[in-house]
Amino acid sequence: MSKHNRIIPCLDVDGGRVVKGKKFKDIQDVADPLELAKKYSEAGADELVFYDITASTENRGLFMKTIAAIADEVDLPFTVGGGIRTVADIQTLFDAGVDKASINSAAIRNPDFIKEAAQAFGGKRIVLSMDVKKNNEQIWSVFERGGQKDTGIDAIQWAIDGENRGAGEVVVNSIDHDGDKSGFELDLIKTIAEAVTIPVVASGGAGKMEHFHTVLTEGKASAALAASVFHYDEINVAALRTYLANQNK
Repeated sequence: MSKHNRIIPCLDVDGGRVVKGKKFKDIQDVADPLELAKKYSEAGADELVFYDITASTENRGLFMKTIAAIADEVDLPFTVGGGIRTVADIQTLFDAGVDKASINSAAIRNPDFIKEAAQAFGGKRIVLSMDVKKNNEQIWSVFERGGQKDTGIDAIQWAIDGENRGAGEVVVNSIDHDGDKSGFELDLIKTIAEAVTIPVVASGGAGKMEHFHTVLTEGKASAALAASVFHYDEINVAALRTYLANQNK
């Protein structure tokens, strides 16, 4: 496996707890975020992502106490998203030990925020995250508010715009595949990966080890992100890394 092909467990957090749903619905409690973070660090994950999934819709700040504890105790590159509205918000995260800031809703409302953040901290620390599904016209569109509102923004063009404004990475989360474990949205991931030069992180749909290998090869993703298959020990991170390494021998 290429050193650039990263395996990234994702902690979707609501009310201070890790939760998981399917297609952004039927949210269920999973575990304490710090305990899971430690588990993934020990298992050899490449990075860790923390999404406060209701901070934006509830118009509140992030759970900084939990975020700071994870940054302090877990020795992994650490990305945080959700509720980030200003450069000052990003500074607060970085001061707490976070490595990268993932922006979504704020960038939709003000695309130049991507540029402002990249100029302030360097593009490699700024991640553009997008929630994508096909709209009624069967076009991949960017959605917000927990996948309920179609922004009308073309997902492929949004990734290109994000790179042009300075984002150093893009996370593409398929709402259609979220939590269904049928595999990543290969056509979407590959199309975006071929449209930009920055790393593309595939998210949504992981169900078995083969899905990771496929999206990292055929899908041309630089990294694969997953949640429930790791949380419920359906896939062990260490075993997955061994499997991927063996596939490339």
